[in-house]
Amino acid sequence: MPGYTWLLFDADGTLFDFDKAEERALELVLADLKQPASESALRSYRAINRELWHGFELGRVTQAEIKVRRFQLWMEELRVEADPDETGHNYVRHLSEQTDLLPGAQELVEMLSEHYRMVIVTNGLKEVQRPRMQRSSLSPYFEDVIISGELGVAKPDPRFFDATFARMGHPQRQEVLMVGDSLSADMQGGIQYGLDTCWCNFRNEQTELSVTHEVTGLDQLAALLSR
Repeated sequence: MPGYTWLLFDADGTLFDFDKAEERALELVLADLKQPASESALRSYRAINRELWHGFELGRVTQAEIKVRRFQLWMEELRVEADPDETGHNYVRHLSEQTDLLPGAQELVEMLSEHYRMVIVTNGLKEVQRPRMQRSSLSPYFEDVIISGELGVAKPDPRFFDATFARMGHPQRQEVLMVGDSLSADMQGGIQYGLDTCWCNFRNEQTELSVTHEVTGLDQLAALLSR
């Protein structure tokens, strides 16, 4: 293995079980609106949200716009009369309380903390990610948490990594490994910035990106980084 001393970890979908957190938060939102939590309703929200966040990564929409727009569109699809701003606020509150980890994440982070310096780098909203990290059992093992909502710029933009490296004290890029599940944000961002990358391909997808390493489970990541 190359001589990595730093690991940049994406949060949701890499260490945190975001699917579970999102589903629980959406169920609570629908309960607030006295609506049933159907599979079709959850799929509808996720499709809208995914498209908007992709637009954010491309610089076409702001996080402030996402927070309201996704619920405006969702309420229209569900044919529910509700204030999208208030609904979005309630969703963020519910989501910030969810700290479920992917299986093996706690043990992995504890093990890696003995050999590497680690930072969380996330494109999430600051109102969600900061409280979640503070509540999380992973918090003591990370030296910093870099949140796009606080920087005003997101992965894969090089400015996100510029800010991250400044807070890390400007290590050599060959000493840093970017670990994440998102091809567009984590892998593309890392590659463009000249970093080695480790794709957490937990959904068995395909890519033409030249990622440095690829794992399909956290157990493989542990084996890879313990060499």
